[in-house]
Amino acid sequence: MRLKSILSLLPLLFSLPAGTALAEAYPSTYSPQPSTATLITHATILTGTGERLDDASLLMADGKITFVGKGDVPQDVTTIDASGKWVTPGLIDVHSHLGVYASPGVKAHSDGNEMTNPATPNVWAEHSIWPQDPGFSRALAGGITSLQVLPGSGNLIGGRGVTLKNVYGNTYQSMKFPGAPYGMKMACGENPKRVYGDRKQMPSTRMGNMATYRAQWIAAQRYIDDWTAYDKQVANRKTNSGDDAKAEPKAPKRDLKLETLAGVLKGEILVHMHCYRADEMMTILDMADEFGYKVTAFHHGVEAYKIADKLAENNVCGALWADWWGFKMEAYDGIQENIAIVDRPEGSCAIVHSDSSEGIQRLNQEAAKAMTRGKLAGMDIPPERAIRWLTSNAAKALGIDDMTGSLAAGKMADVVIWNSNPFSVYAQAGQVFIDGALVYDRDNPDFQPVSDFELGQLQGISK
Repeated sequence: MRLKSILSLLPLLFSLPAGTALAEAYPSTYSPQPSTATLITHATILTGTGERLDDASLLMADGKITFVGKGDVPQDVTTIDASGKWVTPGLIDVHSHLGVYASPGVKAHSDGNEMTNPATPNVWAEHSIWPQDPGFSRALAGGITSLQVLPGSGNLIGGRGVTLKNVYGNTYQSMKFPGAPYGMKMACGENPKRVYGDRKQMPSTRMGNMATYRAQWIAAQRYIDDWTAYDKQVANRKTNSGDDAKAEPKAPKRDLKLETLAGVLKGEILVHMHCYRADEMMTILDMADEFGYKVTAFHHGVEAYKIADKLAENNVCGALWADWWGFKMEAYDGIQENIAIVDRPEGSCAIVHSDSSEGIQRLNQEAAKAMTRGKLAGMDIPPERAIRWLTSNAAKALGIDDMTGSLAAGKMADVVIWNSNPFSVYAQAGQVFIDGALVYDRDNPDFQPVSDFELGQLQGISK
């Protein structure tokens, strides 16, 4: 029955304009786990909206947050006394390669970079994801409830990224965040020009990088125009009764590369741009103006502090490391106050990301480093503001802030209970809820997920 339904839709799908034909391809099959109404009491709550609530309560029911604050609460629910503990939204990592560079890190698991062409917008990271990667459970123990998995940065245009719920699944579709828009990974600077320059092909310079981007955008604009003209011909054929009605329009040839690029130009796919230097970020923003698209976030951005005001003006997030720098020339001018400075302007969107299977396990500590460096430089950033770097700002960059990233009635009940201030080096995520279901409990082995791959290895060792 399902096959018949899909087949019946094929003519419709292939007549849609560019960028929409794949809207329902490889759909999410995620379904929240069963949950019971749960009340957390006497907690210090960081809502993710800049607010701190002391000795407060949070109620989860039917997978949603139904109450946050102080006041009368129901008595006939499962209750967790969180005295002395802190509660935050689930942490979100906007830059991960879990599943596409899976652990163990062997060549057979190196599926994150299709370095056969400098522009591969036709590839999708989700088609490389190995759901059994043990890294997912390690990230869960660090409070990560959602993450964006991206292709690597060896290409100028690396392909589509995908946002996942950090739940166990046999397929990536069962982890796919429902309703999340696609992201597209792009990279500027040294990586792509080095990869292809070493092969004696274009691009081998930064000007080659720009020329190659621009050629791709021009082709995508033409693709949109061709489909628009085709749609107009179809509409005219339906309304005209003359000679035009007799000639059946010929649809443009479907192109997977251009479909993704067209989706970006139409605002349906979000651009996540690997970029280090301030001058290059400004050049990329100029290119976005030239072709009429928007950069959602610059990732890594070790020189973002130099243009913090420009990022805020353009509503562009800075997804940044706390202290990675100096490992190549374009990363040389990094400072540890970067995140704090990017966070200062009105309308800013600072984010702490990992780009690391290890860093994702302690994203809260990475944020704490940035808070410390900011304070030493005279920028005292309280926990209720800093938590946004890991939650609501990250959700904004992924286009899911209307569903998650903050603790408010009606939002997904993605919640972490910490044993102490989450920005302490001693902090640990004690319990993690996704859509109101307890998916991790540090004190209960029954709620410490183990992938099938890892389970098999453990069983082998025990024998």
